[in-house]
Amino acid sequence: MKGRLLVATPSLGDPNFERTVVLILEHGEDGAIGVVLNRPTGTDVAGPLPGWRPLAADPPVVFAGGPVSPDAAICLARSWPDEFTDAYEPLLGALGAVDLNVDPVDVSSAVQAVRIFAGYAGWAGGQLESEIAEGAWFVVDAQAEDVLSADPLGLWQAVVRRQRGKVSFYANFPANPSMN
Repeated sequence: MKGRLLVATPSLGDPNFERTVVLILEHGEDGAIGVVLNRPTGTDVAGPLPGWRPLAADPPVVFAGGPVSPDAAICLARSWPDEFTDAYEPLLGALGAVDLNVDPVDVSSAVQAVRIFAGYAGWAGGQLESEIAEGAWFVVDAQAEDVLSADPLGLWQAVVRRQRGKVSFYANFPANPSMN
């Protein structure tokens, strides 16, 4: 599932992942790792990583990538066409991961924009597959622009709406059905 999106269904029931869109970065027998794409924080990238601020996508804030290791940072970036750097690992088209230990100036010619995530989402082997089978997640194709969306708070609805079939009907599902 590497490079695909997990979209929380209304029945998920875990407040850590309510209406989240998660990009899967790694997936295998030992488990899965991803980052939540639609949880911006109020922390400007310039605070913890000032050198990366000029490359930060709008909104230029740190995103809460998930509940695991919230002090760890993951950087995803969109590269310029045919531009590569040793600090960049491709993931999905022009989208990839960038090593935050390098000087941002050294990657600025290859990278259009970055998004910084604090923490990540993680699942043990078989755990994610069980949650999917229980109906907690829709598994859908990602688009590179999802990761750097300028409207992260509208991302869940936008991703659900563009799906075909029954999944698209959930786009207008109320956040709290009991208030309907």
